Amino acid sequence: MATATAPKEELNPFEIAKQQFDRAADYLELDQSLRNVLRNAKRQLIVSIPVRMDGGETKVFEGYRVQHNIARGPAKGGIRYHPNVTLDEVKALASWMTWKCATVGIPYGGGKGGVICDPKSMSKNELERLTRRYAFEIAPIIGPDRDIPAPDVYTDSQTMAWIMDTISMVHGHTELGVVTGKPLSLGGSQGRHEATARGALYALRSACAVKGIKLKDARVAVQGFGNAGSIIARLVAEDGARVVAACDSKCGVYAENGLDIQAVLKHKEATGTLQGIKGVKEIEPDEVLEVECDVLCPSALENSITGANVGKVKTKIIAELANGPTTPVADRVLEDQGIMLIPDILANAGGVTVSYYEWVQDQYSFFWSEKRINQTLEDTMTDAFQKVHQTASRYGTDMRTGAYILAIDRVAEATRVRGIFP
Repeated sequence: MATATAPKEELNPFEIAKQQFDRAADYLELDQSLRNVLRNAKRQLIVSIPVRMDGGETKVFEGYRVQHNIARGPAKGGIRYHPNVTLDEVKALASWMTWKCATVGIPYGGGKGGVICDPKSMSKNELERLTRRYAFEIAPIIGPDRDIPAPDVYTDSQTMAWIMDTISMVHGHTELGVVTGKPLSLGGSQGRHEATARGALYALRSACAVKGIKLKDARVAVQGFGNAGSIIARLVAEDGARVVAACDSKCGVYAENGLDIQAVLKHKEATGTLQGIKGVKEIEPDEVLEVECDVLCPSALENSITGANVGKVKTKIIAELANGPTTPVADRVLEDQGIMLIPDILANAGGVTVSYYEWVQDQYSFFWSEKRINQTLEDTMTDAFQKVHQTASRYGTDMRTGAYILAIDRVAEATRVRGIFP
């Protein structure tokens, strides 16, 4: 007798983004014409990037820049360098940026960029040539009033400095506001390096208050130990939490009584990996998602928590520092289990929020203190969490759908008021 097999789960990021949109749009009873506008990307640019390698050979890389929506302001979003970048992934990330900016109420639309490459195998000179040529190719559609890139996976403040300089050379004058996430010496902002994780911390504090959990002494697991993951581990530890598990792409580490985060950070900085830390149990990276804890922070890439492994997740709160780490199938299981999920478009919005502060500072050449940045960020994130939680409660749905309802309603209203040209 043949046994039935479960339907294959959708893992295409852009299809997932559309599913998340449609679920919230149904609650809003959004008409089909407006759905057609808001579901689709406004502009998609595909570019070829010839790069002279150190050995003399010229390689051609493919790059993308997608602008999903600009109804509420210029597009905003990071640039990632990764061998698995796809156009659909960039489209999904651009749409998530639209909803993210609307969730926290900053006047941007969503954009995203990516280049298919393996930055770990390239020299600094090769990366600079790649970055400058990519910046030149997308120059017609970016700018302080059009589309403002920022760092993302395997890009950083140096990458942004190269882009800013390239665009400035094209325009014939310095364009500080063309990118955010720059070095402080080139118009960068205090607090930007920690912004994504710090914003997540403020949202997490609010979530703990709702769930009746004290972050002090809470057990926390962090999947992914890049910029966001390593910093959230340090910040929650400073709040008194016990980080019991963490991982990078190669190795996971576990300690029942909590990791010595300062020692872990020093080891990671010195060796580039979490392997070889004394006094901890080494586990597989994916096992971090299955550790029993109070707070789980997926901080790596998309599709980390799926229908295949969600049943093994043992936590009370999930704070998504990565973009798209949880699939719709997994969402429904988490909702049924009563696990509070702080969705990516809220949990990791601290990065784009402080990028907005940087852009404002660049526009006026008037720079804020780190204390002012962090206080303003806390006010923004706490207010956004409360509005998302209120929306979710009013519609009787989960936090992700609540955030989408809030965001889509804001973008839809801007679209209605502006109208369709011509």
